[in-house]
Amino acid sequence: MSIVYDEQQEAIARESRRVLYARADKARLLDLLERTGAWDRTFWDTAVEQGWTALAVPEAQGGLGLGLIELGLVAQASGAATAGAPFLTSNYGVVRALQAADAELQALWLPRLATGEVVGAVAFAEGNAILPAPPAVTFADGRLNGHKPGVTAGLVADIAVVWAEHAGEPALVLAELAAVSRQPIDSFDNGRLFADLAFVDAPATLLLSGEAARFAALDLLACQAVVTAHEQVGGAEALLFVARDYANERKAFGQPIGAFQSVKHRLAELYGLVEIARANAIHAAALEGQPGFLAAAAAARLSATKAYDTAARDAVQVHGGIGTTWEGGLHLHMRRARSLAIEQGNMLFWEDLLVDELAGAGA
Repeated sequence: MSIVYDEQQEAIARESRRVLYARADKARLLDLLERTGAWDRTFWDTAVEQGWTALAVPEAQGGLGLGLIELGLVAQASGAATAGAPFLTSNYGVVRALQAADAELQALWLPRLATGEVVGAVAFAEGNAILPAPPAVTFADGRLNGHKPGVTAGLVADIAVVWAEHAGEPALVLAELAAVSRQPIDSFDNGRLFADLAFVDAPATLLLSGEAARFAALDLLACQAVVTAHEQVGGAEALLFVARDYANERKAFGQPIGAFQSVKHRLAELYGLVEIARANAIHAAALEGQPGFLAAAAAARLSATKAYDTAARDAVQVHGGIGTTWEGGLHLHMRRARSLAIEQGNMLFWEDLLVDELAGAGA
């Protein structure tokens, strides 16, 4: 196993950074923060045009048949650009879930996910419980009933993979959202399209139930967490560069502030956090489908969250008062860092999962 990218992967990384940098618009993204229900259509059109939506979809279903490493590279570029749409991650979660479905269901949805025609969401959590036992949402006779709060991308998604209760057991269910009631959530990062979903006899299809559903749900969360970790690494690295450049330009007492140890050491420590998070994210992506993947995903998630949170805080402090101004644009990363920190489970969830995995491996 290697954590060094090959030539094709390096090309994907370069091209995704180049395209997103060329189409970046800070004013557009800042505006999205304040508008509930709006999202970065420029980014999503770019993702469709570049084929990023098809990266992890099997070739037999119209995709490119690549994997978590390649999708992570695009997510890293998206994180650096603070792209205002969560669909790469949420669609990937739905693609993973559909791998357990029958051929007819895959043929119905996977090609449309590959082209970006359909947007997917993953609705697992209820309150602070990431995989509640038992779930409050119930599935019976092809219908779904109940409430899922704060679903990322839920405001515009066409389908959702839902963690539900079925015949006394947990289950993964694929629900169509055309007739589902959605309540928008006005959050500090409205580009994530958070919404409360209310299911009332919503048509749905059972994918898995029992222990198989729980295993698949954890794998799905881990895969999404690795994508999110790459996005966090991209954001943290972008902030590191911004803070470094400002520290080399801004002068105090006749010299750049980067010459002062308090600033110099802070940037050096941040560099270390970013590189540790990057290595963990690459390692986890390379372990997809292999033993140890769940623990590696948890480690990547934890280190990337710490790196992005620290970078968002330190970049503002290095900039001083100007760092809090709207025009400076650091709001984009500060708010995104907080949003990503709680998607697919918070730090406590992944810490507990990592301990359980390490304890199991030790036993």
